[in-house]
Amino acid sequence: MREFLESSRYIDWQTPEVRGLALDLAANAESEEEVARRCFHWVRDEVVHSLDHERDPVTCRASDVLRFRTGYCFAKSHLLAALLRANEIPAGLCYQRLRLDDKGAAFCLHGLNAVRLSDHGWFRVDPRGNKADIHCEFNPPTESLAYSCSEEGETFLNSMYSAPLPEIVDLLESSQSYGEVARRLEESDRMR
Repeated sequence: MREFLESSRYIDWQTPEVRGLALDLAANAESEEEVARRCFHWVRDEVVHSLDHERDPVTCRASDVLRFRTGYCFAKSHLLAALLRANEIPAGLCYQRLRLDDKGAAFCLHGLNAVRLSDHGWFRVDPRGNKADIHCEFNPPTESLAYSCSEEGETFLNSMYSAPLPEIVDLLESSQSYGEVARRLEESDRMR
């Protein structure tokens, strides 16, 4: 369990800005679930999805996601994990394998979180951000995710991770713009 509470290079909850926001979100909360809900809603609603809003810079570290208030799904999940961990709530990273479109066989990854609450155990949440065709909520233990695995070949990766996958870090840290990330996602047939 300790690994899902640790601060790291990308889930850098010990930075003053991330720690400060985490404590603000927890102020006067009456339960662990309320703290987690506040953290989820803040990331979902206050940080825009880079592709949806065509926004740079490309972020990866939780502290950068907070500073620039933008990130792809992966980066947003890093910030949510950081805020939860700063409040001593275990949080991990999860990935879904999804079809890029309904025409071909190309797949990509989508990033989201797992959170462990004392009353509910582990369950997944998706802070990607809502839009016309996507609506995610925090309603433990029910999972309200951006995407269902309804097409052939779509699935959740079987593991929960304490740190981002190296391929995700490489994609985000080596891309110069949200457009480059989008292009590389389409070319990679692996990530989203």
